[in-house]
Amino acid sequence: MSEVQDYGSRLSDPNSRKMGTFSYLPELTEEELRSQVEYIVSKGWNPAIEHTEPENASSHYWYMWKLPMFGETDVDAIFQEIEMCKKANPDNHVRLVGYDNFKQTQGTALVVHRASIKL
Repeated sequence: MSEVQDYGSRLSDPNSRKMGTFSYLPELTEEELRSQVEYIVSKGWNPAIEHTEPENASSHYWYMWKLPMFGETDVDAIFQEIEMCKKANPDNHVRLVGYDNFKQTQGTALVVHRASIKL
């Protein structure tokens, strides 16, 4: 049997904390991130941008950046909103959520910007 890798995520070390499935993978490239946004749009999900302070990232509540982008299909417009959120909240993590309006739940959520953590 193969060894199972330990991800050294600890509450005492904010830089090690994981935030969803994608956080266990290497950081997404710009092209990979664009593919994820295109997937959200292709599924007809409503994109929404959220942000929070790094110390609160494991909380269930993140701040909503504006309203969800109901019906938005322009990938570049979604990236512009992500950039505006990052600029307005430079010390916060930022994540993108794709809301599935048929199932009334999140279809996906991924961190698109990880802020530097000052200890």
